[in-house]
Amino acid sequence: MLGHITGLLFSPETAWQKIKTELDQGSCHTTVLMIILGLIPPVSGYIGTTTIGWQLGAGDPVKLTNSSAGYISVLYFIAIIVGINAVALAIRWMSETYDAQVSYQHSLALSTFTAVPLLLVGIFEIYPVLWINFLVGLLALALSVRLLYTGVPIILDVDKERGFLYSSSILAFGLIALVAMLVITALLWGLGLEPSLTS
Repeated sequence: MLGHITGLLFSPETAWQKIKTELDQGSCHTTVLMIILGLIPPVSGYIGTTTIGWQLGAGDPVKLTNSSAGYISVLYFIAIIVGINAVALAIRWMSETYDAQVSYQHSLALSTFTAVPLLLVGIFEIYPVLWINFLVGLLALALSVRLLYTGVPIILDVDKERGFLYSSSILAFGLIALVAMLVITALLWGLGLEPSLTS
């Protein structure tokens, strides 16, 4: 599995072909990879926000209490797992529109491996400097979009033209899901579940 990650970053089409072969043979199990990689951002965020803190401007770093950072990290991990699975379900649901015969395992592999750059850059949350996290996050987002557009035709067995439209639909779903998560976060904070800062 880890060999696929480096392959996706440097030679995505070849790596997608290998993943497709393993999926068709039933030897590609992405659930463990999803859980391991899904732990990187929450654990890094917990460490960064409790020990170093966010530096906003010239003021003192803003740190979270251990309990506040703990429940936020757990919710962060749950959001990552639910998000990856929701995208996989959307991929499978849209498959009829694009004449693709897609199993849930193929959909989950596509959504998991597409999210790899975004999950890996979560390590930068250990040192939470806003502009560094923003720039690295943009780079990871660009790599994820590239992986999505190269992976859909290969993993889902559709031609490149249909794959482009299919990928665009998946990307639109992902953006809608992101906005929904932001709304849920704002609602939870409004109900009193906002983070607690150290004094």
